[in-house]
Amino acid sequence: MTPADIKLKRTESILAELIPEALSQLNDKRLHELDVLDVTCSRGRSDAKVYLDPSFFSDEERSALLKLLKKARPIIEDHCLKDQGWFRCPKLAFEFDDQLKKAQNIEELFKKIAKESK
Repeated sequence: MTPADIKLKRTESILAELIPEALSQLNDKRLHELDVLDVTCSRGRSDAKVYLDPSFFSDEERSALLKLLKKARPIIEDHCLKDQGWFRCPKLAFEFDDQLKKAQNIEELFKKIAKESK
């Protein structure tokens, strides 16, 4: 692992800790319920994708939450800047992670195939 990769992973892990903390300090109670699953930064650490847990939300709620997060993004970035003393914070982009749902669907398909082959 190169030093640049280490810095990238460190930034991702710091953001994964700071973003839920920043969300908990916002006034909107709906944002307090969000769980951050993962954060991935671009190579230059100028952008970061924040993956959220979609388990408990309908499609309408997801779109409303993404709009709220888009409005709250500068506040969250400012919290990260102040906490870490960084010169600049990666520009955050929020999205719900549907990989778990896709993995469950694939497992169900494998189970159906196994039953049919017996």
